[in-house]
Amino acid sequence: MDRDLLILFAGVTLSLACLGLALNGALASRHKNIRSRAEALGKRALHGDVGAQEETPSASVKRSEGKSAIPTVDRLVKKYLPQQSQMRARLAQTGRNITLGTYVIISLVFAVITIFATWKAFGFPLPLCIALGLVAGIGLPHFMIGKMIRGRLNKFTGQFPEAIDLIVRGLKSGLPVTESIAAVGSEMPNPVGVEFNRISEAIRFGQPIDDALWEAATRLDTQDFKFFVISLSVQRETGGNLGETLSNLSDILRRRRQMKLKIKAFSAEARISALILILLPFFLYSVIFLINSPYASMLFTDPRGPYLVGAALIWMGLGIGIIRKMINFEI
Repeated sequence: MDRDLLILFAGVTLSLACLGLALNGALASRHKNIRSRAEALGKRALHGDVGAQEETPSASVKRSEGKSAIPTVDRLVKKYLPQQSQMRARLAQTGRNITLGTYVIISLVFAVITIFATWKAFGFPLPLCIALGLVAGIGLPHFMIGKMIRGRLNKFTGQFPEAIDLIVRGLKSGLPVTESIAAVGSEMPNPVGVEFNRISEAIRFGQPIDDALWEAATRLDTQDFKFFVISLSVQRETGGNLGETLSNLSDILRRRRQMKLKIKAFSAEARISALILILLPFFLYSVIFLINSPYASMLFTDPRGPYLVGAALIWMGLGIGIIRKMINFEI
C-alpha cells in the first residue's frame, strides 16, 4: 500500500477514534449522573432522610465543571487554551452537556479530516491544506455551536411571553414572585422551564433573587429576558403593581416578535437572492465539469489552481458576511 494512503488511513482512524471517545465521554458522564442520583434516592428510601443527608454531600448551587473522556486533553486545555471562561459560557448557552475538552477534540477532528481530504482528494499544496484545516477546525464547530445557541434562544423567546403570563396569574392569585418563578420552572417546557428551574433552585439555596436573575440573564444573553430582570429590579426598588408591569412587558415582547417576523418576511427576497449568488459559482462549476471534465479539472491539476480556489473562497466568505449584515435587522 502507498505510504500516503497509510498516512491518510491513520489520520482518519485517529480522528474517528478521538470523536468516538469524546461522544462516549459525554454519554458516560450523563449516565454516571443518572446512576448517582438513582443511588442517592435508593439510600434515602432505605435509610430515611436523615441517613441520606449524612451519607450524601451537601448540595451546591455552583455546577461542577465537566470533563471529556481523555484526561490529557483536559489538562492541556486547562493549561494552554486562552479565554476558557468565555468558551465555557458559550457552550453552556447551548443547553447541552458539551465540555470544553470535547469541543477541542471535535475541532481537531474537523481539522485533521479537512487537511487529509484536501491533500489527497484535491491535491492542494500542504500549506494550503493546513490553512484550510485550521479554518475548518475553528469555523465549523463555532458555526455549529452558534446555530445551536440561536435555535435554543429562538425557542426561549417564543415561549417567554407565556411564562410571563403564568407569573402574572400567580401574582394575581396571591403567590409571591419566587413561588411564581418556581411554578414556571415546573409547568413550562424546555428551555424556559429549565432556566426558571435553575433560578428557583438558586433562590432556594439562599442566593438573592436579583443575583439569580442576572446570572441567568448572562447565561441566556437575550434582550427579552434582560427586560424582565430590569422590570423586577425596578419594581423591587420603587414599588408598584408588578402584575400590571409584567403584563405590559408580555404584550411588548409579543409585538416585538411580530415585528421581527414581519421584517423576516419583507427581507425574504433579499435572502433568497443572496442564497442564489452564493450557490451559483458551485452550480456553474458542476455543470462545466459534467460537460467538459478535463477542462474543469484544470482548476485542480494546474499548480496555480489551488491558490485561485483559496482566494475565491476567502472573497466569497467576505461577501457572505457583508450580505448577512445587510439583510439582518436588530429591533
